[in-house]
Amino acid sequence: MRRRDRIAGAWRLLAAGAVLALFATGPAAAAEMARIPIALLSQVVERPPKLSNLDLPPEDEGAAGGRLSIKDNNTTGRFMKQRFELKEVSVPPDGDALAAFTNLVEAGYRLIVLNVPADRLLQMSDAVRGKDVLLFNAGAPDDRLRGQDCRANVMHILPSRAMRADALAQYLIWKRWRKWFLVTGRRDGDKRFAAAIKRAARKFGGEIVAEKAWDYGADARRTAQAEVPTFTQGVEYDVLVVADEIGEFGEYLAYRTWSPRPVAGTQGLVPTSWHRTHEQWGAAQLQSRFLKAFKRRMTALDYHVWAPIRAIGEGATRARSAEFAAIRDYVQGRDFELAGFKGQKLTFRPWNWQLRQPILLAAARALVSVSPQQGFLHQRSLLDTMGWDEPETKCRLAQ
Repeated sequence: MRRRDRIAGAWRLLAAGAVLALFATGPAAAAEMARIPIALLSQVVERPPKLSNLDLPPEDEGAAGGRLSIKDNNTTGRFMKQRFELKEVSVPPDGDALAAFTNLVEAGYRLIVLNVPADRLLQMSDAVRGKDVLLFNAGAPDDRLRGQDCRANVMHILPSRAMRADALAQYLIWKRWRKWFLVTGRRDGDKRFAAAIKRAARKFGGEIVAEKAWDYGADARRTAQAEVPTFTQGVEYDVLVVADEIGEFGEYLAYRTWSPRPVAGTQGLVPTSWHRTHEQWGAAQLQSRFLKAFKRRMTALDYHVWAPIRAIGEGATRARSAEFAAIRDYVQGRDFELAGFKGQKLTFRPWNWQLRQPILLAAARALVSVSPQQGFLHQRSLLDTMGWDEPETKCRLAQ
């Protein structure tokens, strides 16, 4: 046998041996992986019929963000001998979400992402008070959850209404659009967002020169051309600020006002945590991976579920541990930071566990700006110019 053939044969034997060794040790290696179970509990909220079929919410909204985040965690986790697993539970509007939550806790889940209404979240938080369970709020923007109804075992991922209102107000003031005409819908969420806008006006020097409630009914598609000019006539203002969280009428205000003015708030120029047009600071890479995996664009809710699972993964990596206490202590500690594709590290406010984050200001097909805006200063973090700062908080994080 020629020397070259002998060498080739030796290499083939070595390769075969390596493959056999891999298969032989595979189960043992898998057994050594530390398991980190995470749960996502969502309660589908019953909504009124959509006036438009252009932007129907995807069936996997939120869950898709969690799946991508689990994949990201496991990419790093396999080097740390950590395996992240996601349990998804969806409860119908008339279902017992608290019972589903209790079942998850009894099954051993200690890290739980919640996309549920505020009252339900408080019930769940109180049910595990004093236990080794950490909850992540991905669906309730209510300011009271960061204020008088805050809980020590709840980390808030999505921005509050006050944060979004402040982000918008900063931009309007920066543009010197100080006179605001506020239009509020008939639902409780609309009134809460309107209250946040009023607070932002007082905080940054805006002026609510007129305020009206939309009382022309829920379907403005056929009547807006006649109603909106009359509705907005007789007021001198710089921008029409709308509070219509589910989109009953807000989309039909633009281009129909008596005076030619921009529209902002829940429609028009919208303050949001994530938007399909956001591509700065590496966001294009995240958007591309999400689009490839799920054949659609990433939504704000997807981001709200993606972020806490990445935070858990960051905690496990930095603490070099799969133990609940180690992950919790890192996430709630001073050294925590999360790369959130927003130009700076995201951290939690220690006085109410709200995730600090820049807020995107986006139109339908364009990213217009990112708050905090230039010129709005803070002694600690510019991100704390948005939302409830420590001196004004009503939160008391009792353990």
